[in-house]
Amino acid sequence: MASLLLLLLLLLPLSLLLALFLIVRPRPTRVPIKGRHVFISGGSSGIGLSLARQAASAGASRVSILARGAAKLDEARASIRLATGIDVSAFSADVRDFDAVKEAVDAAGPIDVLICNHGVFVPQELERQELEEVRFMVDVNLMGTFNLIKAALPAMKESRPERGPGSIAIMSSQAGQVGIYGYTAYSASKFALRGLGEALQQEVISDGIHVSLIFPPDTETPGLVEENKRRPEVTKILAGHSSAMQADDVARKALNGIKSGTFIVPCNFDGLMLAIATAGLSPQRSFIMAFAEVFGAGFMRLVGLFFQWTWYGLIEKWHAEQNRSKAS
Repeated sequence: MASLLLLLLLLLPLSLLLALFLIVRPRPTRVPIKGRHVFISGGSSGIGLSLARQAASAGASRVSILARGAAKLDEARASIRLATGIDVSAFSADVRDFDAVKEAVDAAGPIDVLICNHGVFVPQELERQELEEVRFMVDVNLMGTFNLIKAALPAMKESRPERGPGSIAIMSSQAGQVGIYGYTAYSASKFALRGLGEALQQEVISDGIHVSLIFPPDTETPGLVEENKRRPEVTKILAGHSSAMQADDVARKALNGIKSGTFIVPCNFDGLMLAIATAGLSPQRSFIMAFAEVFGAGFMRLVGLFFQWTWYGLIEKWHAEQNRSKAS
């Protein structure tokens, strides 16, 4: 009897693994970087600059970077040339301006790997934040991504079978997986990218183009320095339990995810847990990861409830202290 029970305990997960191997979609793939044209927005600093440097080192035939500031683009080109010996193409454009983006993309030529890395973040409680700042984040983070993909997609699809699989990678944030105090507008713009990516993957899969959504945590970049100056006090308290990653490490994780065609690309252990907890109906290429999602979702929901209990406790405590200070 014990042997039969043990056999059943082994057969059930093995049967599930086999079923998942058969049903996960899209199917596993490899998207090479070597010999390809990699185009990176927000490529003049931070994660984008690290991505450009690593793509050049990985043997990309061409690397193009796009950003608003011409001076920072020149500095980025020089630093990449110094680090890799490779010259990259640089294009100055505001991602909110479709015509300027289209002109830059057309000048760069057909793209194999498009990395939508641009983004802005101005933390503030919604009640205190000006709507202009909300529009700014939505326009850059969301509409800028639409503009870039819309501009690049026609040429990306041309002769794709002969050129090999392509990739569209979208830089979201862990704040695009879970809402955080003070991130109301930012989280809204980053959550929207997931819907964009899920629908887009269905539209371009038959063209051999694979979508990746990258979810980095706080990352040591010039943007984080400015963000910390504006963070509400409660946000600082909630974020105090996590450490920031280095831009090079995020770029490495991102490129590995792009090369494997992974749809959800976490960058650290917390991100992996969030990926399991929020898997939902997202596409999944790995039957092993699908297995972890099936078995881990319920447990991660429990872990998430404990996190929410902690966060709301901290928020209540902070407001109580503020009310006592006002009363005194």
